[in-house]
Amino acid sequence: MKTQELFKKFLSEIESEVSPGTFTAWFNDLELVNIDDKEITIKVPLPVHKQILKNTYSDLIDSTMFSLTGINYDFKFYTEEELEDKTNIETSKSNNEENQIIVWNTNLKPNLNFDNYVVGESNRLAFISAMNVAQSPGTIRNPLFIYGKSGTGKTHLMNAIGNYITEHSKKRVLYTTSSDFREEYVNLFKKDKDQDSIEDANNFKNKYRNVDVLIIDDIQFIVDSAMTQQEFFHTFEALNQANKQIIISSDRSPDDLKKIEERLRSRFKWGLPVDIHPPDFELRCEIIKQKLANTSIKDKVNKDVIEYIANGCPSDVRHIEGTITRLLVYTALYTPERIDLNFAIEACKDAIDNNIYQENTISHIQKVVADFYKITVDDLKSKKRSNNIAWPRHIAMYLCRSETEENLVKIGFEFGGRDHSTVVASCDKIKEELQHNQTLENTIKEIKSKL
Repeated sequence: MKTQELFKKFLSEIESEVSPGTFTAWFNDLELVNIDDKEITIKVPLPVHKQILKNTYSDLIDSTMFSLTGINYDFKFYTEEELEDKTNIETSKSNNEENQIIVWNTNLKPNLNFDNYVVGESNRLAFISAMNVAQSPGTIRNPLFIYGKSGTGKTHLMNAIGNYITEHSKKRVLYTTSSDFREEYVNLFKKDKDQDSIEDANNFKNKYRNVDVLIIDDIQFIVDSAMTQQEFFHTFEALNQANKQIIISSDRSPDDLKKIEERLRSRFKWGLPVDIHPPDFELRCEIIKQKLANTSIKDKVNKDVIEYIANGCPSDVRHIEGTITRLLVYTALYTPERIDLNFAIEACKDAIDNNIYQENTISHIQKVVADFYKITVDDLKSKKRSNNIAWPRHIAMYLCRSETEENLVKIGFEFGGRDHSTVVASCDKIKEELQHNQTLENTIKEIKSKL
């Protein structure tokens, strides 16, 4: 029996032993990579599949394959990214042994690219800047300095730049974190001053300075060592003078990196510092849809569930990913026909604080006001000035100011990037109108009751 035929038979046997929902969730999207004498390699869609298959269904998997072949195979599960890394390592080892050629390891994550990066108002400038750098590395905006809170997509965007450059050119790209750079450099001084240590030091400099594109993630963690900062400064200078592209990320702006040397901070501002804000409600919804698109539950989730997750994960994409994983596991256990809001609340109660969901966040207020006036949230954020849009916008801004603890700048940003003075003007307009307009007062009360 051919390997693919055997695998189809194997899946058919599994399908007869588990519920339809379980099979769809955990087995339907498995792909056979290889079968050798003792090992079967299988590609899984997500890391959570590895956990579930190993921890919950390993006995069923082993016994089913043994019944078909009479062989006790060792099952190995890999995501697509892990398989690519495994292939790179094996290719490098093979070439090194046979031809004494070492394959360059970029450290990039191949699944992080521009195609699956969801763009909204909060990250549009960073995305456009990243695309420009990817298309013309070393010629403009050098260094590109991307900053923003953890979980806003900086690492994804940096990997996307690197992957685009390696795909469209022969340039040598290296991605690393400042922590790895620091640890690798510090380890050089733990060895005795012999010929090997001198060679290691030279290899270190060659690794970081003989590249076309250097991508350094989380530069804020380089602050612990003055010597590491000094080495990075010389690396920066060498690359910059050679017109090589430097891309840096941080959780704060260059001006706020107070513990980093002034000469480094000044160089971080030479090119283009761009910030990424936490995703707003609409962007979070789009991110959730994109994350669900590659899962077995993509057709089971309704709009209310997507908005529930978006409201419950207000600022961190990693929180969204963790919540979706929780929903996947819970769905596999109970195999519902549809995933409605009540099911999602129960499934995600350990991932989402439902008290947070009930808070009057800006995105929640925007949705309630938009629904009340039968317009869209996009209308509230747009530049439209017709009265049927402008008046609800004034009310939404007023409620965001009175019902949340968000500052004027944040509120203005969430309404299409408006200036804080616009928010003040809207709030003053509503306050003044409330002094003599009973209808408006009743409207505000009715909207508040829906928050």
